[in-house]
Amino acid sequence: MNGTNTANASASAHVLTPARILDENGMLVGEPPQIEPERLRAMLRLMMLGRRLDQKAISLQRRGKLGTYPPLSGQEAAAVGTAYAMDAEVDHFVPQYREQLTMLHWGLPLSTYLLQRMGHPAGSALPSHGRLWPQQVALGAHLPHAVGLAWGMRLQGKPGVVLTQFGDGASNEGDFHEACNIAGVKRAPLVMVCQNNGWAISIPWHEQSAAESVASRAAGYGFPGIAVDGNDVLAVYTAVADARTRAEAGDGPTLIEARCHRLGAHSTADDPKRYRPADFDERAAEVDPIHRFRAYLVGLGQWDDTADADTIAWCDDQIATAVAEFDATPPPDPGQMLQHLYAEPDVRLRRQQEELRNSIEENQ
Repeated sequence: MNGTNTANASASAHVLTPARILDENGMLVGEPPQIEPERLRAMLRLMMLGRRLDQKAISLQRRGKLGTYPPLSGQEAAAVGTAYAMDAEVDHFVPQYREQLTMLHWGLPLSTYLLQRMGHPAGSALPSHGRLWPQQVALGAHLPHAVGLAWGMRLQGKPGVVLTQFGDGASNEGDFHEACNIAGVKRAPLVMVCQNNGWAISIPWHEQSAAESVASRAAGYGFPGIAVDGNDVLAVYTAVADARTRAEAGDGPTLIEARCHRLGAHSTADDPKRYRPADFDERAAEVDPIHRFRAYLVGLGQWDDTADADTIAWCDDQIATAVAEFDATPPPDPGQMLQHLYAEPDVRLRRQQEELRNSIEENQ
């Protein structure tokens, strides 16, 4: 065995064991959080909406109606467990690009999200409450902003904490480390949730980093790192709720690594069959977070075939309504791409705006 393999083998022997509450069959293996039955059902409904939204959005993308789309299938528990453990009435959310369900939970209309994915300026309209921030496509670039926001809230004595989500690829960007460092120093009221699906597009974790895990890095910045089973919505909820309580009490940030499985491609521009093992999808389906949570609710007497059918119908209605609103939105005015760049347009921008107007008029 060469030195690299020896180091990897040594690290793998000390990987943090992810906390879990539900096993693959939806049976309790830990103490569940106290969540009202209706709230549990709402969590499953949102997870199912995410799965069906993926199906519809991929279809729209293949028909040329959306740009590149990042599916969430397989990661719904990490997203929904996180969202429901926070308080969207006071907390702020700073997303990356695979956070559609958390953004919907923060009040973003589904039709607006679809407009985002087609690059329409109207897709940039965020809820007026001001607690949902623009999604970031550049890996990790939003993390310093999340820390700055949290630090600013602490200095101003404002209520609530800041949530940010990102993937394992983003955790290997410089912005991640800078954000962790300042968050620890300033004890920012921040909850950092990494959805680690094991692949930064096509690069597996062991080729991204020699660290044993994402969560293990937190100790170097002076705050806790927690690993959870990201296919277990209750384990994610518990970890995030505890982290939120800690942040709100003034005890600083927490880094949570939710280990999950990406059932499909990284995006509609990706072909995972080129780099993942042939049996990956089969193995990932065995730990499907929706099947696991549904089985748990069935065991509680809170879900049955009728609830399943009603929820599927509700999801399809929500999506159909959003698509109709999306289709009815007029095309953007090309001049919009030169708006909102500066508070007051400078000479060059005014010249560009005039040239664009002239070009449009000549081609009409």
